[in-house]
Amino acid sequence: MRISHSIEEWLRCRSAINGASIGFVPTMGALHRGHGSLVERCRKENDISVVSIFINPLQFNDPKDLERYPQTPGQDLSLLERLGVDEVFIPPDAEMYPPGCRYYVDEPSTGALMEGLHRPRFFRGVMTIVLKLLNLVRASRAYFGEKDYQQLRVIAGMASDFFIPTEIVACPTIREASGLAESSRNALLSCDGRRQAAGIYRALTTASTPAAAQAMLERDGFKVEYVEEHWGRRFAAVFLEGVRLIDNVPFPRSLES
Repeated sequence: MRISHSIEEWLRCRSAINGASIGFVPTMGALHRGHGSLVERCRKENDISVVSIFINPLQFNDPKDLERYPQTPGQDLSLLERLGVDEVFIPPDAEMYPPGCRYYVDEPSTGALMEGLHRPRFFRGVMTIVLKLLNLVRASRAYFGEKDYQQLRVIAGMASDFFIPTEIVACPTIREASGLAESSRNALLSCDGRRQAAGIYRALTTASTPAAAQAMLERDGFKVEYVEEHWGRRFAAVFLEGVRLIDNVPFPRSLES
């Protein structure tokens, strides 16, 4: 496994890859089984696998949230090596956002709902960094989890509108046995909180309406930011032990009117 710690290093590595399909998994580190499933599919479908680790400051509207975001670089690299990743790209902030950087990507419709509404400039940060990474890696395919389904839609739309040749591949959410969606932020929960957090999936899959799901979550001790339905799916964002958690599920057919 080769690690590039600068854009210059990565571009040297990239220039040596000719005639091979490249699969790309962009991450913010604190890797878990969900990331592992993306990497495994990436390796299966491509000749060369590339994983980036970059905690993107532009997508945090709360500086304290950025400071608190879990960082486990040693564990991350050990996991990627065990998974058989070929290339790891870990660029520094100053190179991804050089002094005087003035250009951003924005999207006013899909990005104005849910996450975009409650996290100002979040999708501007996501699209800007993903566009930079896609241009640097020039992959055949890039893999994103459906846990961040709204983000996935925004990225796919951006890639299409800007004629990015990389195929955006959606991958199913990986869950614990309790139903809790794998997330880097789960590491910030206590053991009791982690057990309690399974109530998000339960509410999303069993409540008859978004209002009923919100009521269930509030009874279970969550502070609910939203429960909404879009694109045939039901979404929620909640706070538990001060940690913000999101999830979504395909709209349960049994609950369709």
